[in-house]
Amino acid sequence: MESEKDFLANYKLSDYDRPSVTADVAAFMIWTADQTDCRNNPENRLTLLMIRRKRHPFKDMWALPGGFLERGETVGQCALREIQEETTVRPASVLPVGVFSQPDRDPRGWIISEAFASIISEASVRQTGCDDAADAQWFTVSFVCSEEGDYELTLSCAEHRLHAVLAADSERFGKTSFRIIESSGIAFDHAAIIAAALTALREEAGRRDAAFDFLPETFTLPELQRVQETLRNVSLLPADAVPQ
Repeated sequence: MESEKDFLANYKLSDYDRPSVTADVAAFMIWTADQTDCRNNPENRLTLLMIRRKRHPFKDMWALPGGFLERGETVGQCALREIQEETTVRPASVLPVGVFSQPDRDPRGWIISEAFASIISEASVRQTGCDDAADAQWFTVSFVCSEEGDYELTLSCAEHRLHAVLAADSERFGKTSFRIIESSGIAFDHAAIIAAALTALREEAGRRDAAFDFLPETFTLPELQRVQETLRNVSLLPADAVPQ
């Protein structure tokens, strides 16, 4: 009888098709023009970190920070490394959103991606485009459901306006997947990843301690407040106005 050692010695991984693996990160932040007033300031808005692609495919289009898995690292480690390499921003933690594996999702070939979401604290917003990114910017996010039941995603930053229309395909185990009906300016299937990331974060709002997972070991009350606002999709009292 063949032993496991003999089996592994004769096993050829090259006999099987293997996809490339990437990680993509949807990093959100509550942006305020006056960080001391998070309730009354009309400039409060949910923002998303995007990079402008330096190379083909989708050259000059906007995408989520991300890249290919390297030997010896987990997909989560890849996500943190790639967002830091491309934007100089490093989240304290990332939340797995799901695996995106449609065979035609990437024109370069069979490439699957594990997507992650995160909330970025104020101390981490000094972004810049590096590595494969020609630029990195925070885009204001609008994500609404129309009367017809479709979802409209709009990302705005200065003269840039990105737009997508999506349909909710399924909801299982508390996670919703989306199908892109149309998309303008957003590379790959990242519009669907952004929609899934937003809904995943809203699900996390039900966990009382979820906000702490996205913060560094030391943080301020305003930073905690901004994470809570992003998770719960509400504006809270200013941190310095909370009764002691």
